[in-house]
Amino acid sequence: MKCPYCKNVDDKVIDSRMSGEGASIRRRRECLKCGRRFTTYEYIEKAPLMIIKRDGTRKRYDRDKILTGILKACEKRPISMDSINQMVEEIERDVQKKANSEIKSTIIGKMVMEKLYDMDEVAYVRFASVYRRFKDVSHFKKELEKFLDKE
Repeated sequence: MKCPYCKNVDDKVIDSRMSGEGASIRRRRECLKCGRRFTTYEYIEKAPLMIIKRDGTRKRYDRDKILTGILKACEKRPISMDSINQMVEEIERDVQKKANSEIKSTIIGKMVMEKLYDMDEVAYVRFASVYRRFKDVSHFKKELEKFLDKE
């Protein structure tokens, strides 16, 4: 594994753990050149899953796109990377259960929104504003009223 800091290929595994109900292995590694530590994940390679976008085009499923969207929504919020990674793993497991070879992007978006709704209200509204393509403040107001009605 190449060190993300110094690009050296020699490292040692410090810790290995199963995660995602055995669907992946989390490995903590230490670079033998610079001494910095980093985490890698190993996943079972599955048949390619295609995402059906809103415009009807199909793209290959990309776990990193889900992670990136959640990270943007959770930016500057008190949410740990472990919680975010766990959320992505849960969503990925749900996607694999629901889809054989194709799934609509809207279904994945709703999964992300449900997880964020339970985790952090601000992150939820941030994600919803992009996912639902809010056009003006009235859309934000409608989403915020959901939380105010909940209390």
